[in-house]
Amino acid sequence: MSAAESEIVLCYKCNSETEIMTDSKVHRSEECPKCFASLHSCMMCFFYDKTAYNECREPMANRILEKEKANFCEFYKLKGSAAEGDKKENLMDAANALFKDK
Repeated sequence: MSAAESEIVLCYKCNSETEIMTDSKVHRSEECPKCFASLHSCMMCFFYDKTAYNECREPMANRILEKEKANFCEFYKLKGSAAEGDKKENLMDAANALFKDK
């Protein structure tokens, strides 16, 4: 990812801007400057998917039970922004609402 494609990361919990970019290395101890949520957690990982097995799309990753806490996962990759995931989720909710029986 080039510097031009890099973007500021939003916190999964409070949706505020963090001081890191998508191409930055995130240390296990880093936290959101506003709400102090752990940034090196499943919730901030590119591979996190609540619909996947163990809520992770990386098949080689170990199971982590506490998704909001800092972890030592070696497959961790910082995701772009919370807005991307929210947009996908909102689209799925809208599609499901169309086919819902009344």
